[in-house]
Amino acid sequence: MSTAYWCVLIAALLPYAWVAYAKAGPRYDNRNPRAWLARQENPRSQRANNAHLNAFEAFAPFAAGVLMAQLAGVDAARIDLLAMAFVGLRVLHGVFYIANIHLMRSLVWSGALLCVVALMVQAAMTVAG
Repeated sequence: MSTAYWCVLIAALLPYAWVAYAKAGPRYDNRNPRAWLARQENPRSQRANNAHLNAFEAFAPFAAGVLMAQLAGVDAARIDLLAMAFVGLRVLHGVFYIANIHLMRSLVWSGALLCVVALMVQAAMTVAG
C-alpha cells in the first residue's frame, strides 16, 4: 500500500513542477506571479500553467479514490497498480499539454480519469460485497 501513498504524494507535487516550468525564464516577476503568468504570450508558458491548474483539479478525486479503495479493503496490489498508472498518465498529460499534442493529452487525461473511476468503483463494489 505504501506505493499508492507515494503516488498520492507525487500527484500532490506534480502541479508545482508544471508551474515551475511555466515560470522559468529570466523575466519572471515573483512580486505578482499570477498577473505575470496571465500576461505571458509564450504558448509553452501558458500551456504549462494550464497543466498546473489541471493537475490540481485531478488531485482531489485521485487522493479520494486511493483512500476510498484502501478503507474499503480493495486488494493493495490493485490499488498500487491503478495509482502508478494514474501518476504515469498525469506526467504524460503535462508533457503532452506543454508540447501541444492535444489528442494524446486528451487520451492520457481520459486514462487517468478511468484510473480514478476504477479506484472508486472497486471501493464501492468491495463495500457492497
